[in-house]
Amino acid sequence: MIFDYSKYPKESAEPEAASMIQSFRAIGYNIQTAVADIIDNSISAGASNVWIEFQWKGSDTWFSIKDDGCGMTDKELVQAMRPGSRNPDEKRAPKDLGRFGLGLKTASFSQCRQLTVISKKESQDKALWTWDLDFVSQTRNWHLIRYAPPEFETSLDELSSGTIVIWNNLDRVVKNMQTEDNSALDKFLQIMESVKGHLAMVFHRYIENRTIKLFFQQREILPWDPFLSDNTATRKFPEEPLLNGKIKVKGFVLPHKSKLSENDHKNAEGPGGWNGQQGFYVYRNQRLILAGGWLRMFRQEEQYKLARIMVDLPNDLDAEWQIDIKKSVARPPHMLRDQLKAYATRIRGNAVLVYRHKGQVLQRKLNTASFQPVWNAKIQNGKRYYEINRDHPVIKEIALEGNKTINTILKLLEESLPIPLIVLNENEDPDSFKQPYEDSRKNDLLEVLKLTYKNLLNNHSESQAKDKLYLIEPFNNYPELIDSL
Repeated sequence: MIFDYSKYPKESAEPEAASMIQSFRAIGYNIQTAVADIIDNSISAGASNVWIEFQWKGSDTWFSIKDDGCGMTDKELVQAMRPGSRNPDEKRAPKDLGRFGLGLKTASFSQCRQLTVISKKESQDKALWTWDLDFVSQTRNWHLIRYAPPEFETSLDELSSGTIVIWNNLDRVVKNMQTEDNSALDKFLQIMESVKGHLAMVFHRYIENRTIKLFFQQREILPWDPFLSDNTATRKFPEEPLLNGKIKVKGFVLPHKSKLSENDHKNAEGPGGWNGQQGFYVYRNQRLILAGGWLRMFRQEEQYKLARIMVDLPNDLDAEWQIDIKKSVARPPHMLRDQLKAYATRIRGNAVLVYRHKGQVLQRKLNTASFQPVWNAKIQNGKRYYEINRDHPVIKEIALEGNKTINTILKLLEESLPIPLIVLNENEDPDSFKQPYEDSRKNDLLEVLKLTYKNLLNNHSESQAKDKLYLIEPFNNYPELIDSL
């Protein structure tokens, strides 16, 4: 059916400028994510170098981000300064880091009340425009001002092309601070140090590949590699392709503390600490979106702190992964959760082994060990289904070959698994699910654990039997119980 719009009366409902811009300020950026969002634009513009500078002046402090990218003409700059300058559904170039056409504005407005951009395309005149939120509030109009702070008028003269973004009136960072207040200065410098650390983490692969150099107060930023890839004691796992190769997953188990120098151990813990940095690292075009955490699949626990997993996404899966405007949130689609969880469980099991063995060499043992889940995800004729793992030691013990009654019951459970109900409940309240053998059920788990351990001792030493238990679901989630055997 084609809708005939001409039959109906119409009325303009243009958003009120001052109110809308205040809404942009509340999207939820912090200064670390805001600066990273601006640098995304520099990378998309083909910059080789980015210079981040600030000058402390109390409440008059300014902050700038300059690059040597392709720059913009006056017309292009006006379009870039326009909120919602690009349709998020528009197809992006494979290496484009943008999506919503809002990053420059929302990131900047979240930190300052005056945003100036000066840009220059090669062999063309400079373009410059400013958003001043006080002016917008006074006039209630979406009007840019052709103005740049005097100290920045020559800021691009040494470059053939490039762009500089300048933040003034940083009311979210230095409001009411006095230049001579040393405690305020110390607080500001701590914030700047956290910005530097965040950039070293978010863009570490770009820096490592020499795609771009970042300079903070004229000093080059060194990359922070969450996986300690160059350390010979780091355990690297084979890359696993998902979604016909569009997504790539690669696991790492970091070395035990005894294998690292004090400085290396301190550096490797990252901004969230060892426990906070365990889990998935989701990258979009090699740009880090999510640093650590288990995507609501597992709890963060001490014994898994050495496990870190790289997930590489292209930029055409933003909607499926629910990438937000700030590029700081990612949620995997349900069709991939089982595969990600199964892969993560293997990495976590190996991480426990390294953690518990205090850094002993486990290369040969880990190469031969295989994780045993309770359920296996399968696909047949394009449809997904789940089978109980007949090789799981507990299942194997009861589902003896030829025992038709037991196998009939297992088949009944497989065929009647309420997958639609599970998916529905997961969508409505993903945090409401109990962990296996949670709370009072640990005694039941302990009984099954002891029985399995006893059976394993028939063919293995005590240490070998325990190593196998670390790789059997759900025992792998309770290493403290394994240790108590």
